[in-house]
Amino acid sequence: MIQKDENTEKYIVREDSGAVSILTLNQSRQRNALSSKMMSALIFELNDISESPNIRTVILAANGPVFCAGHDLKELKSISSCEAHAALFAQCSELMMRIVTLPQPVIARIHGMATAAGCQLVASCDLAVASETAKFATPGVNIGLFCSTPMVALSRNIARKHAMRMLLTGDPISAEQAWQMGLVSDVVAEDDLESATHALALRIAEKSGSTVKIGKEAFYRQIEMPLADAYDYAASVMTTNMQTRDADEGIGAFIEKRHPTWRHE
Repeated sequence: MIQKDENTEKYIVREDSGAVSILTLNQSRQRNALSSKMMSALIFELNDISESPNIRTVILAANGPVFCAGHDLKELKSISSCEAHAALFAQCSELMMRIVTLPQPVIARIHGMATAAGCQLVASCDLAVASETAKFATPGVNIGLFCSTPMVALSRNIARKHAMRMLLTGDPISAEQAWQMGLVSDVVAEDDLESATHALALRIAEKSGSTVKIGKEAFYRQIEMPLADAYDYAASVMTTNMQTRDADEGIGAFIEKRHPTWRHE
């Protein structure tokens, strides 16, 4: 298990505000590259949040002019063994999967550039709010290192030919294009980015935490299934969901025309 050390806060700044936790990438001079230490710090905080019942939404943000430039190329170049490279890419996959499997929804708040594994980070989040000036790219092909792991998240968010165009050309796309393709869920004015993202996080945090947890897990499991299997699975999830206290409260509140009182259970 990854342990927190004295350097963790140098890489990730965490701020909890009510039911919302904000994790900010904090290596602006390195363009918030996903070095091994950056990924360790982020995985640590996500693991801690997964055990925090009072946190119901997570915002992933960044300091500096760049959201995330992907892998730290100097770090990649400094190691030569196949085993070391494999460990680094496995750590990146662990990070992306931790976002997907986190009980709480994760919202990326993107300004500036999100490239390569930084674009993968955006694609791995449940929602993504982008500044209208943000840009996205998977430019590995330009340096002889195809964005193969970013491709996994990217191809599960946008249509195949859009994904292949990004991967084969390395050309950046605008926030508007990213929204049209489905890579981001919202595009807002740069001055409104922080407030709009926080408002969205609060809207989700107001829902039943147990219901959102059930729904997020079910969404990612069913999407990989054949249609008939997905319906069978989703029906079993709804059956289980119906037995929860919050489902009983929510349906009762709707019928009685009152606001529900969630216990998040």
